[in-house]
Amino acid sequence: MTRTLYLFGSAAPPVFDVARVVEDAHGRGWDVCLGLTPTAARWLGDSLSGLEALTGHPVRSEYKLPGQPDAWPKADAILVAPATFNTINAWALGLTERFVVGVVAEGVGKGIPIATMPCVNAAYVQHRAFERSVAELRSMGVTVLYGEGGFVPNQPGQGRPDAYPWDRALAAAAELLESSG
Repeated sequence: MTRTLYLFGSAAPPVFDVARVVEDAHGRGWDVCLGLTPTAARWLGDSLSGLEALTGHPVRSEYKLPGQPDAWPKADAILVAPATFNTINAWALGLTERFVVGVVAEGVGKGIPIATMPCVNAAYVQHRAFERSVAELRSMGVTVLYGEGGFVPNQPGQGRPDAYPWDRALAAAAELLESSG
């Protein structure tokens, strides 16, 4: 049986490791469909055709047009990582202008198991909206890997993209699928 993972990335430095993450997910038995926020797609612009070859699916950052068929198989689980301050807050508020946020907002309603791991600096998390958004997503049943056992913010300008806990994020997606089935 093939398990389909929608991997959605925002424009934060760990997104540059997404090809390695897709390969790791393939090794864990996932068929991966990659979605990116518009800025993340711009950051990875030169790599998009290679990422499409790697996943075997189009990399998406925009909604399809009405009447167009779905280009991806149905998701068994969704992982949103790295998830920026903007993505977390827009999702919690239901602001679905962007494809990635729209799919995960609808995914909650469809009962698709969803995990997210933020990638925000310590200054952003001082904004009260962030903690409210994390709490809102958790109350909707989203597994938010933030704090101990997930992502711990760095000081602004002191990011360590190579230390982003991708293994924990992929493990959480698998755990969600196992517990939902």
